[in-house]
Parts: sequence; C-alpha cells; structure tokens
Amino acid sequence: MNIQPGGCYMDGTFGRGGHSGEILSRLGPGGRLIAFDRDADAIAWGRERFAGEKRLSLYQKPFSSMLEVAGAEGVKGRVNGVLLDLGVSSPQLDDASRGFSFQQSGPLDMRMDRSRGPSAAQWLNSAKEEEIARVLWEYGEERFSRRIARAIVRRRQERPLQTTEELAQLVASAVPSREKRKHPATRTFQAIRIQVNRELDELRQGLEQA
Repeated sequence: MNIQPGGCYMDGTFGRGGHSGEILSRLGPGGRLIAFDRDADAIAWGRERFAGEKRLSLYQKPFSSMLEVAGAEGVKGRVNGVLLDLGVSSPQLDDASRGFSFQQSGPLDMRMDRSRGPSAAQWLNSAKEEEIARVLWEYGEERFSRRIARAIVRRRQERPLQTTEELAQLVASAVPSREKRKHPATRTFQAIRIQVNRELDELRQGLEQA
C-alpha cells in the first residue's frame, strides 16, 4: 500500500496492530487511520498500545461497517486505501479459551466477537447433518465431510460437544489419517470458524464497500 502522509486509510482487521502501526509510522500529522476488529480483546489492547494517538480511531465492529463508519467520521469518499488481512491472529490461536485451536483443549467457541451469535459448540450441537457436511465441504474442502458430520451427530445424541479437544479427537477417529504433516481436524476447524463468523459474507460486503 502506497501510504500518503496526509491520506486517510482503513485497517479492516486490526488484530494486534502490526499493520496499523506501520501505516501510522508513514502518516503525517494530518493523516487518518480508522481500524476495525470484532474482537473486544484486540480493541482493548489497541487502545492501550496506541493511547494518545489522535490520528487513529478504533472500532469494535466488522469491516463490513466501513461505509457506516466513514460517514460517521466524515471521510466518506475520501478514503485512500483499505487493508484486509484475513484469518485468525496468533493471540487468538494461542488463547485456549477462544476455541480456535485443536492443539490445546478449550471451550468450543471460535467466535471473533464473543458477545454475538452462536458459538461453534452451539452450532454443531443443533445444525442438521446435511448442513454440517455442506459447511465442511464448501469452507474446508474436507473430502470426508459426510463421514465427519455423521460422527458429530452420532456423538451429540449421546452428549453434546463442548471442547476443542473433543471435536479434534472425534474428527481424527472418523477419518483415515493420510496427511502425516497435517492434523486431520485442520480443515474441519477452518470450516467451522468460517461458518460461525460468517467470514465469506463479511468479506463480500467488505469488498463491495472498499
């Protein structure tokens, strides 16, 4: 991104502020940066890290709110560039309580914004088998999507899935492990995260507004 010192920019995925910090370092006194993140922890961390930085406005909102916020900030039609760095941040993966990682046990949540929408556990324990299979196939390209969906439904009839460890073990037991370098639950976790956070819908809306 070619940063102009007096320009106005948007960072749609603030995370831990790496990209925002770089943009700010290139902006002059009259520049503006508006950053978004659905994760309350990321916003709180950013407000502490960039305390006193008047060129930066932080919003706990999805980046699909860009037009709305641009209007509120008085910069509609005057934004010089938009940055989107999609995916899960390292702090989110490292925090077991967020439920994004199959490498450690934690609550099966996966929500970027924990105050909104059903968690991964709530969705998995209520969605129809056909819907689970479709999500795993479309969002994770999981070739064993039907087999995994069947195993999930069978398991929840006995007791609901609650933790990342339970889901990872269930997936591993449901499919043959042919990719030795990749955990068998990798695609499943990716697909469920995309579904829970409606990431593709969010991306489509964001690109339309950018």
